[in-house]
Amino acid sequence: MTPPSDRRLEPRFASNARGVLVAPGFEMTCVIVDVSSSGMKVRLDRALSVPSSVIVVDVLAATAIEADVAWSKGQEIGLKQRGQSSLRGLVPARLAAARAAWQRAGGR
Repeated sequence: MTPPSDRRLEPRFASNARGVLVAPGFEMTCVIVDVSSSGMKVRLDRALSVPSSVIVVDVLAATAIEADVAWSKGQEIGLKQRGQSSLRGLVPARLAAARAAWQRAGGR
């Protein structure tokens, strides 16, 4: 029997979306490399230590994805999604920094 090459339970889909990783006192641009129904992989410009809970802003989709860091290897980070919200219109206070980052990144 051939061992599975991937431990994911659901399919992942390649992406090349522009994003911003946001946490209290932390903001950095990233590329959303791939997504699945419960997680995603992002790539940073450089290897950094990131907080255990972050918000990934998908600039084009105008969404904030709340997530926990599952793993980190070099410039890539695996995230487990906890929820997703639109950044258009009014947002809850917990997403105010994400909305501001989205606007600075060119979101309208």
